[in-house]
Amino acid sequence: MSKLKNRACSLSATLRRLALATAMSVLCTLAIANPPCPSDLDGDGMVTAGDISLVLLDFGACPVDPPSISSVTPNFGPTAGGTTITITGMALTDTSIVTVRGNSATSVIVVNDTTVTAVTPAGSVGAANVQVTTPGGTATISGAFTYGNAPPPAWCTVLEQSPNATVVPDATLRAAIIATNLPWRVRDTGTGIEMVLIPPGTYIMGCSASNSFGCNGDETQHQVTLTNAFYLSRTEVTQAQWLAKMGSNPSHFTGDSSRPVEQVSWNDIQSFCTNNGLRLPTEAEWEYAYRAGTTTAFHGMPGYLNGTNDDTQLGTIAWISSNSGNQTRPVAGKAANGFGLCDMSGNVWEWCQDWYGTYASGAQTNPTGPGSGGVRVFRGGAWYDNSLTCRASERYGKSPDTRLDNVGFRVARTP
Repeated sequence: MSKLKNRACSLSATLRRLALATAMSVLCTLAIANPPCPSDLDGDGMVTAGDISLVLLDFGACPVDPPSISSVTPNFGPTAGGTTITITGMALTDTSIVTVRGNSATSVIVVNDTTVTAVTPAGSVGAANVQVTTPGGTATISGAFTYGNAPPPAWCTVLEQSPNATVVPDATLRAAIIATNLPWRVRDTGTGIEMVLIPPGTYIMGCSASNSFGCNGDETQHQVTLTNAFYLSRTEVTQAQWLAKMGSNPSHFTGDSSRPVEQVSWNDIQSFCTNNGLRLPTEAEWEYAYRAGTTTAFHGMPGYLNGTNDDTQLGTIAWISSNSGNQTRPVAGKAANGFGLCDMSGNVWEWCQDWYGTYASGAQTNPTGPGSGGVRVFRGGAWYDNSLTCRASERYGKSPDTRLDNVGFRVARTP
């Protein structure tokens, strides 16, 4: 019926006058050279009472198409507002209102049926919905504009600007992430690796004993301050991600490319990182990211958001000797920590940037380990380990040319 109504609305004023007077008896011109009569709504070759009845059946206001939005550019602007955005879509003619996060934009200009411009109002840091209202209805595009005081890094695609409270339950950590004005969850364009933002902070690095195991002599507690935010991959680098950039898969445990890549030495990793603008985390960055605000042997998990020293709970967050089946497992199969990082314990050990050595005495700021050495650090424990080696403070290392089926890595990136 709406099709008929649309056709009826396109009738000319002349046809309407004829319809009210003599059109019921007017024959359509039958000249072969002429096209069919546009007023012949029922297609019988004549303009008759039947055509008029079709008009009267749908008598009233013509329908208006509902609007839709396909994109908003630019998609980032300051919290003070004042960014001129271009909204593209369909049926945008007669747009009367544009809102960003529910607040009215100013200087709304309808360019044409597919384009509208407007100036953003002020807003708080984070992603915002953009909405347009026309006589045909209201259209919304979720998270299409992001408020912030620094543009997102050019090397990534923003997945979520602000931290999700179900993933980062600690309000203090969420506030620290938001305060950086950087997006929380991103995807590295070059490698496809998903990363989360780790904000600056201060913590106590070193000894965290579990109920079953004490600390080693190289885990001396000391205060560490990290003054710069950094991105860390949400999972260990997978075999698929390695293969896409390096051309071959060195791993022992294959068959599922979402398993972590292993049998990669510290030296092997350097070309992967350098060619893609990535790096390994420092040992201090790694432990800070593992803890995510906790001070216990094992990071937070469902039921233990503040972490735990209970060794029997480790299987919730880690693939270890008791549950791995003596092999690596696909990444992100266990509960994440308070930053949203998976497999920080178990699955494979993870190379760090530092040379292994004794911790420097006293408080440290942005430590990078010894200036030289013969052994590089790795952290986190692996698929064949128990809770001793999966503690937050456990340290181990090997020569940088070592390749083992229980050692892989995750990458960091400076914003």
